[in-house]
Amino acid sequence: QVQLVESGGGLVQAGGSLRLSCAASGRTFSSYAMGWFRQAPGKEREFVAAISRSGSSGWYEDSVKGRFTISRNNAWNMVYLQMNSLKPEDTATYYCAASRNERLSSRLSEYDYWGQGTPVTVSS
Repeated sequence: QVQLVESGGGLVQAGGSLRLSCAASGRTFSSYAMGWFRQAPGKEREFVAAISRSGSSGWYEDSVKGRFTISRNNAWNMVYLQMNSLKPEDTATYYCAASRNERLSSRLSEYDYWGQGTPVTVSS
């Protein structure tokens, strides 16, 4: 069992930056691939980024490539999402998720544990 708690969301102007954090419980954090997803009001939850168990590989949704960076610290059971050059269309609740699968995935169904989400609002 893994419990995930996100933090770091808030209100920011377009062009600004935010760093989201996700704290994971449990002693097996490094055995999970991790992902960030987001859900805007009235829309389906969508993939943002994923990172491998070791942190050596990352994968990004096209609209955030070059602006967002996913990272992790396995010693601290933490995963991060650095978001730069934010746009109003990035406004959403952001969720951290953990997957037992070794390979990276953008599919919601392949993630086993989810956090409660942290809201991000980007004003124009």
